[in-house]
This record gives sequence, structure tokens and C-alpha cells, in this order.
Amino acid sequence: MKKRFLTNLALLILLNLLIKPFWFFGIEVGVQNRVGEEMYGFYFSLFNFAFILNILLDLGINNFNNRAISRESGHLKDYLAAIIPLKLGLSLVYAGLVFASGKLIGYSSEQFSMLWVLIANQFLSSFILYFRSNISGLQYFRTDSLLSVMDRSLMIIFTGLLLWGNITEESFKIEWFVYAQSLSYLITLSTVAVIVRYRSGAFIHRINMKRSLEILRMSYPFALLILLMSLFNRIDSVMLERLLENGKEEAGIYAQSFRIFDAASQFSLLFAGLLLPMFSRMIKLGEDVNELLRTALPLLMVAGLSLAISCNFYRVNIIELLYIQPATHSSTIFGILMIGFLFVSTSYIYGSLLTANNNLRQLNIVAGCTVILNVTLNLILIPRYQSVGAAIASLSSQAFYAIAQLVLTRKILKISMNSDIMFKLAAFLVLNTLVGYLTLLLPGWLPGFLVLLTSCLATALLLGLIRPRELLSIVSN
Repeated sequence: MKKRFLTNLALLILLNLLIKPFWFFGIEVGVQNRVGEEMYGFYFSLFNFAFILNILLDLGINNFNNRAISRESGHLKDYLAAIIPLKLGLSLVYAGLVFASGKLIGYSSEQFSMLWVLIANQFLSSFILYFRSNISGLQYFRTDSLLSVMDRSLMIIFTGLLLWGNITEESFKIEWFVYAQSLSYLITLSTVAVIVRYRSGAFIHRINMKRSLEILRMSYPFALLILLMSLFNRIDSVMLERLLENGKEEAGIYAQSFRIFDAASQFSLLFAGLLLPMFSRMIKLGEDVNELLRTALPLLMVAGLSLAISCNFYRVNIIELLYIQPATHSSTIFGILMIGFLFVSTSYIYGSLLTANNNLRQLNIVAGCTVILNVTLNLILIPRYQSVGAAIASLSSQAFYAIAQLVLTRKILKISMNSDIMFKLAAFLVLNTLVGYLTLLLPGWLPGFLVLLTSCLATALLLGLIRPRELLSIVSN
């Protein structure tokens, strides 16, 4: 299992390094620079509003299905026949509740015009993720890896043509960005549906609504967990836009830094996508999950610490490099959010393990407490500190959630704290923080930034957090 984890992780990282940095830092930054903070903030707050309620399209079905198929792959047809009509019904519920919620908080007709397209995009994205959960559940990780970047690859092509292809004389509009996403999702969904149909065979004649309701009953704990996580991860920009007079502009400023934080979080999500079905299978077979945990933990934590340290020392330079006229407090928001990325990485590892062990009740209690903490802090800090306050609320919430998961893992699964790894990570943090201060003495920020990243890699090798010989041995065996 460790070999499969490492080889498929290497493929995932390669594909995502080829595609997603250009999406986040080329396309999304290019769109925001072209349309401005206020108009991008208009889109960004609506996108997150639609995303928060996205769980109504899923209700935990994707995570439930991934876990179920990885354990009982022979029941693929039955699950498809039960889940597809269920998800179609949930789509109507989702659209209705998003519309009602938008009316309740006072969205304008202009906002609703874009919101309807974003609702359709969430529908398409939800079905893509569902079909992919079948592919990864069947342990076809390489196929899933290729599909994971297909939608973004198409978006890069379509949006890139609109931004730089000179195919129209009109100024770029934020609506074009949304329509490009729609077309990309539609093509990707068609592709992934054909692949799943090929693996499963005919299943329409097996449709059983009674079974659909049984799956809904079994999956609702997953749904509650994802809804709560979406709330404390995405509600910041919605609250900024609603609580402040210049809310759209502040949401746009927050989006500048959140984009980089989200891009880094996608890297951590790759680990979770592989770890969940692997942990589930190992737990069912009674295997020692700590061996896989000890392989994944140092890899992800080294990446998280390296980004948190280097991005904080050079936060001003990075923001100025990406944006034409960034706000004065953009770099402060960026530094705070990148510290939060470290806790997000921790959550993805231990959260995947607890989910695989079906400890959803405990996870939901912790996530509920995190939502209360996040909303309370946002209500207190946003009126006083605006988008910086939202960043502080996000960091505090992520730290609480990650630490609580670590404690739960220790208490429920009786897994060692892996003190040797934790001690090495603490040493890694101290040593590279000192190196960071020394690099500030170098002329120019880019040499210092590269030296700091090199120091992080060298320190990880020196402390044994990354062991190339051991990793190569696992793969070769």
C-alpha cells in the first residue's frame, strides 16, 4: 500500500504541478488583474456562497461511495443505480435552497444572473467528483489522476484564449470566465461518465429508490461534516461582502491571498484523495495504518512548513509580483493564511484517517464547534480589521480543527503521536526560521527566497524527514 501511495502520489503531484499553478497564478490572477478587485470580489463572494451550499448536491455521498466501493467493488452497479437518481433529486433541492438563501440575504438581480450559472457549474462539478469517487474506489488511481486535471486544463485553454487570444474586440468580462468553466465541466463530465459506464456495464434497469434512501441515510454524517467544513473554510468572503460597505472590494482583496492558500490546499487534498480509500481498505483488513501514516505525515508537513516559512518571509514580494496594484494589507492577509495552510495539511491527514475509521460523529462535533468559533471571530474581527480580521478568524479556526483531530486520533485509534517525527518537524521549523532571517541580508528578494527553499529541502534530508533511499526502496519493491 505504501508503494501504491508513493507512485500514485508522484503522478498526481506531477500532473498538478504542470496544470494547477498556471491555473491559479496565470488564469485566475490574469482575470482578477483584468477585471479589478471589485468585480472579481463580486464573483468570488457569489462563488463561495454557491460552494458552501454545494453539500446539498452531495450530502456526503461521494465520501461514502469512495469508502464503500474501495471495500466492495463488486457492488458498483447497485451503487450507481441508487445514487445517480438520488443526486439528480438533490440538485433540485440545492438550486431551490440557494435561490431562497440568496433572496433572504438580499442579492440583487445582477447577482442572481451570475448565481444561476454558478449553480449549474456546481451541479456539473458534483457529478464529476461522484464519478471520480467510483474510479478511485476501484483503485484506478492513475486514471483518476489524469481526470483530476482535465477540467482545469480545458479552463486554461478556453479562458486563455479569451484573455490573450485576441478573438474579440470587447474588454474581458467576468461572465466569460464563468462560462468557460461551464464548458470545461461539461466536457469533463461526459468523459468521466463514459469511463465509469465502461467499468460498470448497464445499470439503469437496476434503479431502486428504496436503496437510494438507504444510502442517503448512511451518508448524511459525511454530508454534515462537509457542510460544516465548507462553512468555516468559505464563509469569510461572504461575510466580508455582506458586513462591510466596501464589501466587494475587501472580498476581492481577500481573494488575492486566498487564491494562493487554496492552491496550496489543493496539494494537500491530493494526499487525502489517496489516503482515504487506502486507510479504509487497511482498516477493513486489520492492517497497521500507522506505517502509511508515517510515510505520508513527514512528506506533507515538510511541504506545509516550507511554504508557511518562505511565504511569510517574502510575503510582500510575492504579492507585488502577482498583482498590478495590490492593497497595502494584502501581504499581511497572505502571511496569516499561509500559516493556516500548515493546519489544513494536518487536518487532511488525520481527518482522512478518522473518516476511514467511520468516526464521523466525533468529527462533526469538532467541525460544529469550529464553525461557531469561525463565525463568532468573523463577526468580531471583520468590522474592526476588515479582510485582515477574516484571515485571523480563518487561521484560528484551522488551528483549532487540526489540533482537535490530532487529539481524537490519539484517543480513538490509539495511534502513537510519532514523537520522533514531531520533534524533527519542530527542529525543521526553528532551523529554517533562523535561515529565513539570514536570507533577508542577501541582495534582492528572489535569491533569498530560493536559498530559503533550498535550506528547507536540505534540512528535511538532514533530519531524515525525507529519506529518498527508503522511498525508492518502497517503490522498487
